[in-house]
Amino acid sequence: MVNTFPLNAFPLSILHKPRIKAALAFITLALLIGAGCGKRKPPLPPKERIVQRVEVTGFQRGSDVIVSWQMPARNAGPGSVLNVARVDIYRLAEPLSAPQTLSEEEFASRSLLVAAIAVKPGDFGLKTMSYTDALEFAGQPARLRYAIRFVNASGQKAAFSNFFLIEPASRVAAAPSSLTAIPSQDRIALAWTAPHANVDGTQPPNLLGYNIYRSTSQTEPAKLLNKTPAKDVNFDDRLFEFGKKYFYFVRAVSLGTESQPVESAESNIAVLEPKDTFAPSAPSALTLAATPTTISIFFASNPETDIAGYRIYRSTDAAKPRPDWELITKELLVTNTFQDHQVESGKTYFYYIIAVDKTGNISETSEVVSETVP
Repeated sequence: MVNTFPLNAFPLSILHKPRIKAALAFITLALLIGAGCGKRKPPLPPKERIVQRVEVTGFQRGSDVIVSWQMPARNAGPGSVLNVARVDIYRLAEPLSAPQTLSEEEFASRSLLVAAIAVKPGDFGLKTMSYTDALEFAGQPARLRYAIRFVNASGQKAAFSNFFLIEPASRVAAAPSSLTAIPSQDRIALAWTAPHANVDGTQPPNLLGYNIYRSTSQTEPAKLLNKTPAKDVNFDDRLFEFGKKYFYFVRAVSLGTESQPVESAESNIAVLEPKDTFAPSAPSALTLAATPTTISIFFASNPETDIAGYRIYRSTDAAKPRPDWELITKELLVTNTFQDHQVESGKTYFYYIIAVDKTGNISETSEVVSETVP
């Protein structure tokens, strides 16, 4: 313990004695010299704080609330308080009459930690992460308040994110079921079974329609195929390609709180890789026009979008078996007109046409038409 004394504890005459004054001057000089000769250490950087808050968004789907956030561009090195090890997700259920403003201290004391998600190195780079909170509806409306915060390996916690508030709707239709996908020449016909109840068990289902989704892999985000909710339990996908693999699912659409649409969980996933084994339709509307040296053939173009071309067959004997007729187009005809110059005056010629698609499927024969060369 160091004793201190006020200056007035000593007689004034003692302080003015020359020896005392000299001693005080020497001590002062020594302190100044010592302070100037000591080694200077580099200034310490300010202590880092854990990562700042993130922004959280969310939405309801069926009986789930899905909250999401964007991770930082990169993580700090091991040992740093900036090194994020996990994400803690908190939820607070409150009555609709509760004030919407709430301090972080109040939220921290009243909220429930619903999940802790470990963070891996690959989760950074502005990657979007999410958490699905499965709800059980108690029959009374409530407001849910969510927030997250980062935690490092030492347990140090960042500030809370923003508060995401949602009033989940209990009367949201259950998911459709029994989705099937059947291919044909020009469409993939989708059909499913409508839900019979809402997620809270009430009936009839709160149903505005259906949204139909398709992707080409299980990891690719699915794309919405319809512009407005489909009213029926079937849908034709006409924008597809043979030989590609497709994944389909359907969600019911309900009217949620504040008249906002809410989707159900998805149906089963229907997986399909359509193969083109479908023959095109037979060419139609054949007409002929003859001159002394030529017979011109006209016909309607096929409605299929994958037609590679046409073949024209000719005979002077209508009773001859069709496979024995002469093929007069040595290469596939890519137009819907043809002129036959190998004709003789006074003879009657019979013709029929077949269509061929890009995968080699062949149509039935057209009707047989005939013309006599003048």
